[in-house]
Amino acid sequence: MKGENDHYDLNCIDHKTKYITAHLFVEKRTLPKCVEFLSQIKETCYEQILEIYKREKHKPRKKKKLIAFVCDGFENYRNAFNKLFFKVARLRFGVPIKAKVGGLKHNNNPIERENGNIKDRIKIMRGGFGSFEGAEAFLNIRHIIHNFVNPHQSLKGKTPAEIAEIDLKLGRMKLKNLIKYQSKQKMTKT
Repeated sequence: MKGENDHYDLNCIDHKTKYITAHLFVEKRTLPKCVEFLSQIKETCYEQILEIYKREKHKPRKKKKLIAFVCDGFENYRNAFNKLFFKVARLRFGVPIKAKVGGLKHNNNPIERENGNIKDRIKIMRGGFGSFEGAEAFLNIRHIIHNFVNPHQSLKGKTPAEIAEIDLKLGRMKLKNLIKYQSKQKMTKT
């Protein structure tokens, strides 16, 4: 999503669970920033991606069912993907918003919907964020709430974390319990 003062909120959403697997707020979508963004996915999901690749690598190229990344036509996304995932995953590059209407199997609708939700939220904020850091903090919290707190209608009232089987045992007061969970994590690290 293009942000205030031409900043960008880079996001990756799993199309099945609606879980935001990576997020980075940047001033410019440079290749190093796109690599940093996709490195978040590599850090958290690479074992799963590699497991599927190992299972499929002996099949003919067109029959391999690899993890597919879908993005618009911004070239630095393709270059960053090739640097980090070239052999083990597929990239559907240059996919338009209405890809399924055009007969394509994959689309980028989940990310476009998230970008629209963020734009709607920003429109009603008076005075904006005040700083890059303020915008970054807002977006970080927003993505955590998206994944762990807010139930989604398309997920039958479950959160993306619940659908992705990330069970932090948050109970009914999800936000409060998520804050408690995080503070415990910080305490055990020190």
